[in-house]
Amino acid sequence: MEMEKVKKELMHMFHAWRILLGSLVKWILLSIVIGGVIGVIASAFANLIAWATDFRMGHMWMVYLLPFAGLMIVFLYHVTGQEKNAGTDMVLMVVRSGQNTMPGRVAPLILIATALTHLFGGSAGREGAALQFGASLGNWLGRKIHLNESDKRIMTLAGMSAAFAALFGTPMAAALFPMEVISVGIMYYAALVPCVFSAFIGERISILMGVRTLTAPYPVEKVPNFYGIAWGKAILLAICFAFAGALFCVMLHIFEKQLKKWFQNPYLRVFVGGVTVVLLWKITGTDTYLGLGGGTIAQSFAESQKLWVFLLKILFTCITLCSGFKGGEIVPSLFIGATFGSALAPIFGLPVDICAACGMVGVFCAVTNSPISSLLIAFELFGFAGMPYFCTVIAVSYLLSGYQSLYKAQKIVYSKTENKYIDRNTTS
Repeated sequence: MEMEKVKKELMHMFHAWRILLGSLVKWILLSIVIGGVIGVIASAFANLIAWATDFRMGHMWMVYLLPFAGLMIVFLYHVTGQEKNAGTDMVLMVVRSGQNTMPGRVAPLILIATALTHLFGGSAGREGAALQFGASLGNWLGRKIHLNESDKRIMTLAGMSAAFAALFGTPMAAALFPMEVISVGIMYYAALVPCVFSAFIGERISILMGVRTLTAPYPVEKVPNFYGIAWGKAILLAICFAFAGALFCVMLHIFEKQLKKWFQNPYLRVFVGGVTVVLLWKITGTDTYLGLGGGTIAQSFAESQKLWVFLLKILFTCITLCSGFKGGEIVPSLFIGATFGSALAPIFGLPVDICAACGMVGVFCAVTNSPISSLLIAFELFGFAGMPYFCTVIAVSYLLSGYQSLYKAQKIVYSKTENKYIDRNTTS
């Protein structure tokens, strides 16, 4: 009798393993496809944005045409029937509810619109495009091969991971970020295998295409002793970064609401927004706040920035994105964090590079509510030497940022202050 019971249990175990191994093989094969395809597209897109940035910097008169580029973007969204497209918020809703689909035409549309924004000097990132076209292609492929509803949502997440990894060169963070950002407090672990494989394949392709290298782009090596007064300084820095992240989120939502109220016609709204950015560019007398601002981010690790730089970036980015231009909010949040941290370095008596690094991940965590992804980004961008600082800043920033978010569709499933299920929308 005992032998029969043991035999049944073994048979059950082998049956379960056969199903699981089949699932593993399926997701590895699908990940190779989606990681490969999206890796190539994302890498080509990264090169396109780099070319657009270089071309604009060599022909600064093109910034004067930004309002007309905005008109073109609104027109493209209108003729393709995507004028009500909610961007990254739509991606979050598709994954969480499964009730909607991501149209395949979203992928080329967001790529073209983001390239136009950068070519003519809009202040925006590119990860919004990455998450949207990655999700769109993943969802489209899932429909084409007739996957069930659950698998289509997993494919959507895997597509996001591949695009994020190819553009940012942070495959560990890219694997977890789509699973973490949808609903704060829970993780969509069913997508772990495809997200991991897609992310690393996407990143490898970006390296082969010359977009990324294997070295950390902003290494932080000379880190002061943490266990002492520096720990207190890290906490105070985190409070500052949480405030900056919450401010950025609030300003984005205020600008979006007010601009839609003042200029109900989308063509007029984007044109006025473009004109305003051009005027601000002339008033400030610098192109620091146009485009990605990658040069300023790198400079923040070498020398302290002025305290008002991060505030002006918030202003430029809010006008650009909320008036109708396309791009993303994450690179601007990294810019805001790096320049703010760099400006605070002499005040706190800490090296400028560790403060800039803490600012980048602290603000990123505050605006996305994604502490695990933030920690992995820190390790992949800056190395492990500053780990105690990164961990402290991310933990405190996550708590103090409250229920603000870049994404109105993001859900806070569990409270930040209690072990309690709340399932509430982020503050908008």
